[in-house]
Amino acid sequence: MAGKITKLLVANRGEIAVRIIRAAQALGIPVVAACSEADKDSLAAHLADETVIIGPAQAAQSYLNINALLNAATQSGANAIHPGYGFLSENAQFAERVEQAGLIFVGPDAQTIRVMGDKAAARRTAAEAGVPVVPGSRVLETVQAAQAHAAQIGYPCMIKAAAGGGGRGIRVVDNGDALAREFPVAQSESKAAFGSSAVYLERFIARARHVEVQILGDGEHVVHLFDRECSLQRRRQKMFEEAPSPALSDEQRKTLCDSALQLARHLRYRGAGTLEYLFDEVRGEFCFIEMNTRIQVEHPVTEMVTGVDLVQWMLRIANGEPLTLAQEDITLHGSACEMRINAEDPDKNFFPCPGVIDGVVWPGGEGVRVDSHVYSGYRIPPWYDSLLAKVITWGENRPQALERARQALGSLELRGVKNTASLHKWLLSLPQLEAGEFTTTTLEQWLAERNQSASTPAGEVRRYGQ
Repeated sequence: MAGKITKLLVANRGEIAVRIIRAAQALGIPVVAACSEADKDSLAAHLADETVIIGPAQAAQSYLNINALLNAATQSGANAIHPGYGFLSENAQFAERVEQAGLIFVGPDAQTIRVMGDKAAARRTAAEAGVPVVPGSRVLETVQAAQAHAAQIGYPCMIKAAAGGGGRGIRVVDNGDALAREFPVAQSESKAAFGSSAVYLERFIARARHVEVQILGDGEHVVHLFDRECSLQRRRQKMFEEAPSPALSDEQRKTLCDSALQLARHLRYRGAGTLEYLFDEVRGEFCFIEMNTRIQVEHPVTEMVTGVDLVQWMLRIANGEPLTLAQEDITLHGSACEMRINAEDPDKNFFPCPGVIDGVVWPGGEGVRVDSHVYSGYRIPPWYDSLLAKVITWGENRPQALERARQALGSLELRGVKNTASLHKWLLSLPQLEAGEFTTTTLEQWLAERNQSASTPAGEVRRYGQ
């Protein structure tokens, strides 16, 4: 440990940079915003105590430039770095370089990031800890080896990039011929996207829920903060999250969370982390798929139902403070949901819509929270993720949280650019969402039916979803 945090460099942008800055300042820690040229007028730059320009707009020359970030820490006198999510947050080399420079990395050590960042190694580690994993293979190099393993796993199965993330590099195959055809393509895609051609196989679960568990650890003591439901995804990118999952019984929830604790203890985990699982509705089984060794986009729903500030705890743990939360102190109260508002046009296949925000009115009231970096007059840069805001609502129960979400979206004004608020209004009108009846493939089915319904000529029967 490099000592106490005296000044923090935030190596990120957008809403998560704003979130970290506010959490650090609440703890009395001075903050430096590391900004690209495109973000020099960002809300993060305005809120931070200092700002250092780390390079041009392109992420490769700024937010992904390890040397530039370390130089920014040296230049500003910061002795700690928080990576946020995305960019270098799960880059083991970055964590290693930070520590070698005598600085504090707000997150787990480089070895933990390296092991859990390799999906094949993460599966092995989970199995060693006694945590159930989706039946699959080790890293495979040839089509013949893949076909032999697929015969044991059973079809359909998925080809997955071992170094992948964010749902990229995944292909589902139904038979040996398809596997032979897609396996080398998957290797090439993995090499191009992640710098590694390593791929492996997993059984494809047709009716799966994506459920994850939030954990906190200080290297000795670890606790869970219950579960989140993240099944509503488009192209394996989460769009609507909630806590807790409406699919789980109390007994299933306990089994799942205890499993997460097993793996976190096995790792002697330090910081905030999320263990992701697939829940097979047909078999009624949980299977570990991966661990994210960082703060998640959807962390606010967990904060809303537990009252625990996860970002402040990340900073306190990195500062050498012991985790004083006992598991029995963490209770699940009510229900919360989060809607990601992106600068995309949902009526035009989610085409990106950068531009200038002409005006904004955020919703408020009891149980409503908005995490955003957007303000009136803000120009959305075209080089980064399109997330504008996260609208989070809480209720004493799930129906109340969903109703508050409808009301919040009804009062939201975000003028100047197309965005996905209208999509969430539509989602919240669906009886299937209200009933909690969905899987990881449901949202894409709903969207396909919505598009077909929108193009149905007058007089013809319209399908559900409108």
